[in-house]
Amino acid sequence: MAEKPTRAIKVVADNRKARFNYAIQDTFEAGVALTGTEVKSIRTGKATIGESYADSRDGEIWLINANIPEYLQANRFNHAPKRPRKLLLHRRQINKLIGAVEREGMTLIPLKLYFNEQGRAKIELALAKGKKLHDKRETEKKRDWNREKSRLLRARG
Repeated sequence: MAEKPTRAIKVVADNRKARFNYAIQDTFEAGVALTGTEVKSIRTGKATIGESYADSRDGEIWLINANIPEYLQANRFNHAPKRPRKLLLHRRQINKLIGAVEREGMTLIPLKLYFNEQGRAKIELALAKGKKLHDKRETEKKRDWNREKSRLLRARG
């Protein structure tokens, strides 16, 4: 019998500013509870998680302010584009995240929204601490120096 072709991970939305604005401590993979029209809309690649964050409510973790636009063919069965979406995590992970947010003043930030090998929508969450302005400048200096260093090495031979 022929082997099934494996699907690669398809990244739908990426939060590129997160690594610049936050110092990332730890990352988690979480499932997202979605409706059918939300999944179809995400498959078209129009979701944005740039200004979204995760928050705890009643012992659960919710994705807030993620924009998944309405699916055009769904007319009256559509969803609200910015509704809160429940994140699916193990109880131990939820307790760890809630504790870090409440005690240590950290923030939960989504880094990537993607479909895994099985075709399920997943989100990569980061437990992060906000950077101050001087930290951002330091990051920028390091990035510029590394870029300049690689140019010099390439030019040298």
